[in-house]
Amino acid sequence: MRHMRLPQRTSLQYLVFIALLGFYTPGKATELELTSANISELNAAMDAGGLSSEQLTRLYLDRIAAYDQQGPSLNAVMLLNPNALERARELDIERETQGRRSPLHGIPVVIKDNLDTGDMPTTAGSFMLAGSLPPDDAFVVQKLRDAGAIILAKLNLSEFASGGAMNSLGGVIANPHHLGRTPSGSSGGTGAAIAAGFASMGLGTDTGGSVRGPSSANGIVGLKTTHGLLSRDGVVPLALSFDTVGPMTRNVTDLALSLGVMTGVDPADDSTTKSAGKSHTDYSQFLDPDSLKGARIGVARVFMGVDGEVDWLVESALQSMRDAGAEIVDVEFPDWLLESRGKFYRAIRYPEFKAQIADYLNTLDDEYPKDLEELISRAMTLNARRPDGVGPNPSRWSLMQLEVEASGLDGFEYEAVKAHALPLITQTIEGLIRSQSLDAIVYPTSSTPAELIERPAGISEPGSGGSPVILANLSGLPDLILPIGFTGRGMPITLSFMGTAFGEPRLIGLGYALEQRLQAIRTPALTPPLAGGTIRYE
Repeated sequence: MRHMRLPQRTSLQYLVFIALLGFYTPGKATELELTSANISELNAAMDAGGLSSEQLTRLYLDRIAAYDQQGPSLNAVMLLNPNALERARELDIERETQGRRSPLHGIPVVIKDNLDTGDMPTTAGSFMLAGSLPPDDAFVVQKLRDAGAIILAKLNLSEFASGGAMNSLGGVIANPHHLGRTPSGSSGGTGAAIAAGFASMGLGTDTGGSVRGPSSANGIVGLKTTHGLLSRDGVVPLALSFDTVGPMTRNVTDLALSLGVMTGVDPADDSTTKSAGKSHTDYSQFLDPDSLKGARIGVARVFMGVDGEVDWLVESALQSMRDAGAEIVDVEFPDWLLESRGKFYRAIRYPEFKAQIADYLNTLDDEYPKDLEELISRAMTLNARRPDGVGPNPSRWSLMQLEVEASGLDGFEYEAVKAHALPLITQTIEGLIRSQSLDAIVYPTSSTPAELIERPAGISEPGSGGSPVILANLSGLPDLILPIGFTGRGMPITLSFMGTAFGEPRLIGLGYALEQRLQAIRTPALTPPLAGGTIRYE
């Protein structure tokens, strides 16, 4: 072929000249930064051959090595999966030869250490369960493995999923935005790990705010699922009337992609029968950036007025929703509900933990305690930190004294609250939503930024204080958490979207639409991108 002679030009003029002639097309290389890439983008990179699951797993392991026990020393990870890289290589071969199983194929995920894993210990953060290997995977963990996800690590948590963000086995968890602030409990390790970019998705559990508190304190997306949407089989119980499992991610897209692979009726958890015909295997179909247009959003201002910066950010988010075409109206919860919610919560929570933890303990080997009394007895043998790092956790163990003194499941107060108060609360909140034609009720997940780790001594009873989050537990309703901005000192603030039972599709749509407008998620300053964390492909 005869070539055209081109005039002598500078290199920039040369490229412009031949581009205009149609002989040159600028490269279309794509760059992704690990801490901001979503699962869809990671899949695109792997499909294009610019990334493998093994490489992705190594990138996450590098971040854990740099920031969990070194640097800021977040202490979010209890145990790394020693087989993670081998599993990643297997999934790379399968992807190449058979295609993807799901959007989570070859994607590393991390899970709270109160979800059973048949190949790694499950300790619930207690030295009394150290080394305990359950008989098999929790239902949702098996669903993740079946979808091709890689279980990268078990994560630190509040002991037996209650109390502050620490435990006797793993110690204190740090907040990657501010080491002096709590990452909140009980899924504090999951919140810190996802904010710090240790994986694409993490699992937490929520009995009284334990997904939502850490999502808020660490500035990530989280979902307290409808009671019965995801199975609790293989989850160390706290109170099964309230216990839920929920995904925690850095964006709404990843949450939607993760949720669908875990749904399904589980014969081992009869609560999931409520989800039959109401769940989905693909929640990404509800990621509509125009979801706020025409939406009617109720605001529970009773949970505002505590912190001026929080209120400012909430008002800014409300204005963004108005700008997107939503109608914002004020709503009020009944006084009786606000005044009694903590008492109703504890009337269920204490008796159920007392009974249900014994049921779980009796599935373990004989060397482990078999009931709450035995847990208390063993806890009393540890009053100082040991050379192996195990240390006392008096605040959680003191709460056990209240739990062990609770009535049984045949107590009149327990039976009355379960049979009458909880259905009343559900009907009241759903009735409020429907009577005013609301798509969701929103409120600040926490009325203040994450609190200081060092707090005044004393036992904080579950459900006490002014937090709104237990309303979703008492009612069983879903609650989506979305970052909406930062305080002047750099602490994240989030907004809760509470909807009707199995209304996750609508909440995901609303959250996604607001997320696209606000773009309020940031990588914590203490855990910045690492050299080599940029993924490039064409």
